[in-house]
Amino acid sequence: MATILERFSLAGRTALVTGGGQGIGQALAHALAEAGADVAIVDLNEETACAVAGEIEALGRRALALRTDVTVRREVEDAIARILSAWGRLDIGVNNAGIGGWADAETMPEEDWDRVVAVNLRGVFLCAQAEGRAMLEQGYGKIINTASMSAHIVNRPQNQVAYNASKAGVVHLTRSMAAEWAARGVRVNSISPGYTRTALVGQVAHLVPGWLKDIPMGRMAEVTDLQGAVVYLASEASDYVTGHDLVIDGGFTLW
Repeated sequence: MATILERFSLAGRTALVTGGGQGIGQALAHALAEAGADVAIVDLNEETACAVAGEIEALGRRALALRTDVTVRREVEDAIARILSAWGRLDIGVNNAGIGGWADAETMPEEDWDRVVAVNLRGVFLCAQAEGRAMLEQGYGKIINTASMSAHIVNRPQNQVAYNASKAGVVHLTRSMAAEWAARGVRVNSISPGYTRTALVGQVAHLVPGWLKDIPMGRMAEVTDLQGAVVYLASEASDYVTGHDLVIDGGFTLW
């Protein structure tokens, strides 16, 4: 029987990370590569995707940079086809691409709602669907969707009805796909980060002190705080876990 550290290894696995060109996605791509996987960086921004792919190659792993709009089925299916053509299989799909947006419910334009839901929910569905088809054919695979603690609570003081609803949808989409595919070797789980320090936080620095008051650990997450969860859910160590949403919030949702 393999040792526990061997079961956490991703050596010989192939993976993709959507939204992998920056922030959380970049950190998750690095984690998968450091654990042994080859990683395709799927991002709307080709320049940042290529930069992170170069970082993955510097770690000694194979990498692909694939410019992809996750809201467009044809582009998603083309990205999966290119990975399969290059590497022959897809073992891990991390569906991380997402956008935010703050607006009061009573004044939010319909087009803003549609944009958030298209990226955060439809995009996750299209990617997981295409990944699932490849994984079901090979009889094994791990799909990890990025939801949010906002799937479980209503944030304050910012109003973000579309974001909250889209991330709650991701959690139940994850559970629904997990139920359909469990007996066929494909595990589907999600992670729900809390407030995480990325470049975007600088734009809302005035809100951070209020957020910190509601976090029992007294600090925001660093992107590295999310890496272990994704490696676990991507690895053999979590083969009996499916349909689970792993909340990583420093205790925010306890109160």
